Amino acid sequence: MDYFFQALQAALLLIIKFDPEIWEIVKTSLAISIQACLYASLIALPLGILIAITSFSGKQSLINILQTLTAIPTVMIGLILYGLLSRKGPLGDYGLLYTENAVVLGQTCLIIPLIMSLSIANTESTDPRLLTTLKMLGASIWQQITTIIRELKFVFLSVIMTAFGRAIGEVGAAMMLGGNIQGSTRTMTTAIALETSKGNFELGLALGILLLFIAFVINWGLYKIKVN
Repeated sequence: MDYFFQALQAALLLIIKFDPEIWEIVKTSLAISIQACLYASLIALPLGILIAITSFSGKQSLINILQTLTAIPTVMIGLILYGLLSRKGPLGDYGLLYTENAVVLGQTCLIIPLIMSLSIANTESTDPRLLTTLKMLGASIWQQITTIIRELKFVFLSVIMTAFGRAIGEVGAAMMLGGNIQGSTRTMTTAIALETSKGNFELGLALGILLLFIAFVINWGLYKIKVN
């Protein structure tokens, strides 16, 4: 028991003293996850709304597939992209493997189904008079999408924040695609796994505390959005 509390004290000291290694890892994690959320949102939000407001054959099957993909293991994403980005893969010539861009790509692919599924659900649950009015006014598909985004901006913001929480807590794909390279692709989750396995429990615990703090901030933000 004393070992844990001593490690906890040392971890808190590392945070308070702004240990440069810890904050470099935090900065890398935040940069990667923010980029992934930005790219995924630009793709998934409009597509999710488009699916919700249109009728076509196989729509429910597509929604079921997206909902299934929201629970896909992260190592599966990493495995597929590793095969595509490796030297022998179709995208190997671009040299993306073991770079920050590869981790961003992995996290983007991971959260796209989540954002699309939540966007579809939230759009379908909104007041149906909104879409009816837009169609009566002769709004184009793109005008309908942009208007829905404006009207439900706080709802979609909560969707993006949920996706960010999923991205920053991801470990499997980040490890496989980034290689856990110090100062480049080492994220909080991969660093926790590495440092703990090396016996550097204090550093791993410090990163874990910061990861929990970020998760708390995200949940607090979601709560404030729902309340307002």
